[in-house]
Amino acid sequence: MNTVLSHDQIWVAIDGLGARHGLSPSALARKAGLDPTTFNRSKRKTPSGRERWPSTESIAKVLQATGASLEEFIGLISTTGPRPRHTRPLLRLAQAGAEGYFDESGRVIGDGWEEIDILADADEHSYALEISGDSMTPLYRDGDIVVVSPSAPVRRGDRVVVRTTAGEVMAKELKRQTTRTVELRSFNPDHPDRILPSEEVSWIARVLWASQ
Repeated sequence: MNTVLSHDQIWVAIDGLGARHGLSPSALARKAGLDPTTFNRSKRKTPSGRERWPSTESIAKVLQATGASLEEFIGLISTTGPRPRHTRPLLRLAQAGAEGYFDESGRVIGDGWEEIDILADADEHSYALEISGDSMTPLYRDGDIVVVSPSAPVRRGDRVVVRTTAGEVMAKELKRQTTRTVELRSFNPDHPDRILPSEEVSWIARVLWASQ
């Protein structure tokens, strides 16, 4: 059996790891403390067409920054050709505050959902939300699709979707979470950061992938 990894397979794994954390190639590089252009597609080959491989040091920094294991990274390496499509429930973010779409843990219920095919790694409880409005620019714009999971572990610095017990739904960056409060950073400078009492947070779902 041929066990030699190809250039494309390694880059697919890096892109897949970034997608799991809702990060573009440049954002993934910044999170790992690397030059933002390190993983740009334009740098994956030289002007003459010679393949450029990511260094073991840069891969190690990415694993450390995302908290991913080497086994998880290896699992993202495609060995069967094109990445499979997944069908996921889809809802506009503006609708997500209404009752009847989620259970108390943030998992999908009800039959008012549409469906969308995505090329992304996602778990069985994940679903897609269509961004509406401009409150999350410049990171997310009206019409962008984010795939989120209520069962994925959440860490400081993750991009998350949060629903309050009052029915407010927002996409933010998790700054800090304690037993008493959840601190959220806004993407749009025109919207303030938020500090919510823990008892007012219904659920938090991590952004796994975004359509930008």
